Amino acid sequence: MKKYNYSILLLVIFAFLGSSCVEDLPTKYEFTGYQFSNLDANAGQWKLVLHTSNEQIPISTPAASSSAELLKELADAREMQSKATSAQREAVAYWTNNPLVRWNEIALELATKYNLIPAPNPDGSYPVPDPANPSNYPKFPYSHPPYTSRMLAHLSVAQYDGLIMAWHYKYKFKRQAPYQLDSQIKSAYETNGLFSYPSDGAVIATASRDVLTAMFPLEKEFLAQKAQEHLESLVVAGINVSSDVEAGKLIGASVAKTTLTRASTDGMKNAQTTRVKSDSIKNAAKERFGWVWENQETPQRMIGLVPLFGKVRLWNVPNVEAVRPGPPPAPGSPEFEKSAKELKQYANNLTTNQRRIANFWNDGLSTYTPPGHWNRFAKEEVVAKKLSPVRTARVFAYLNMAIADAGIACWDAKYYYHYPRPIQTIPGFKTILGTPNFPAYTSGHAAFSGAAAEVMAHFFPANASQFRTWAEEAAMSRIYGGIHYQFDADAGLDQGRKSAAYSVTRAKLDGVD
Repeated sequence: MKKYNYSILLLVIFAFLGSSCVEDLPTKYEFTGYQFSNLDANAGQWKLVLHTSNEQIPISTPAASSSAELLKELADAREMQSKATSAQREAVAYWTNNPLVRWNEIALELATKYNLIPAPNPDGSYPVPDPANPSNYPKFPYSHPPYTSRMLAHLSVAQYDGLIMAWHYKYKFKRQAPYQLDSQIKSAYETNGLFSYPSDGAVIATASRDVLTAMFPLEKEFLAQKAQEHLESLVVAGINVSSDVEAGKLIGASVAKTTLTRASTDGMKNAQTTRVKSDSIKNAAKERFGWVWENQETPQRMIGLVPLFGKVRLWNVPNVEAVRPGPPPAPGSPEFEKSAKELKQYANNLTTNQRRIANFWNDGLSTYTPPGHWNRFAKEEVVAKKLSPVRTARVFAYLNMAIADAGIACWDAKYYYHYPRPIQTIPGFKTILGTPNFPAYTSGHAAFSGAAAEVMAHFFPANASQFRTWAEEAAMSRIYGGIHYQFDADAGLDQGRKSAAYSVTRAKLDGVD
């Protein structure tokens, strides 16, 4: 059985990323704001995810439009707008009137930055990030696909719950925007009559800053700077006064606190196990099925990537057993041999288009991972459809809950079945992408993509066929790359679709459509 020197392989992967996956890295999406297709006036009545009431976080009644307090705020806003620097005007253009898109981009950029594995120790072992000491090498976090999916789910849910509350208060208090109250104040964006108290932008900025700081603690100063820039831009843009912003900050901080309380108790801190626990998981699988996955790296990075991620708390799927597939075919069986033969045929006759697909969907080290890839697609749809911030948040919340659930379920299957990778079972077999250091069945790419495609199809039915085609392409990409068998991909797609069905069912009952 061929062993691979992982240090050499890592250099090859980085070289590959530099030349072949540039299109897969996050970039700022160019748009300047737009007239919302719908103000979603009833969004304050939509069902929350983690909170129980749209007034669970109380805010003060705003000052009357004729009050000295508000007149002073309007005067301050006029002055701030008239004296805005070029940097402040650039910030207004950057954040747009749907800033949730920008915070999602920031999250993907951080996932990319931290999606790195450490160099080996002198003894050939690999260190593991320590969340209690994030600045120690290797820095915390290692934003692999499971971590990224969990991060995006918590971020999106905090944003969504916060905006539902903001919309409730907007239409309860009905304070007009500064540009409506003062003719000298101009809106930097398309005017739409959306009420300004509390500031939805401030909710997004504060909740996003707090959740992302917890997920990426070494980025605290960067995130604080981005949040401050965003908050300041709301007044410069002419869409909020300072009391709007302060009320939005209160909601944002509170929803982030609730969300992070959930994150602190979801089981992620136990997902990376000890060698003893990892061996017990492997031995249990061997007793059940007679096979086990063995890490083929030399030296090995770790005992296996987050073996207990399958125990992390789910969002909408009731339990992992509800979507766990049946066992894969035993190595040496006719079905196995059929897939092994197919893999060897692809390896020897890979077409240019198949190689393109394998590269495009690789989403490996130094990328935003498969969950990030689907968030990019969602961003493009949201902007194309001109969705309001609260409806945008709904898309990302359900999308990322489904992706996270699919990832948790996939990792349960991976370590329950502990199925070997092709390079372990097919003598002399080589991949074109390297091999992940965790079991094969089911395919993570397929599970993440199967879930994402179904949620996207629900929200954007006109493009459902395209999303499902992309999911199938993502699943096939791992077969073209030599990383998975066909049955890994098929079971992964099915697992992702079944996981997404729970999120879609919840979305259908949330009072929106």
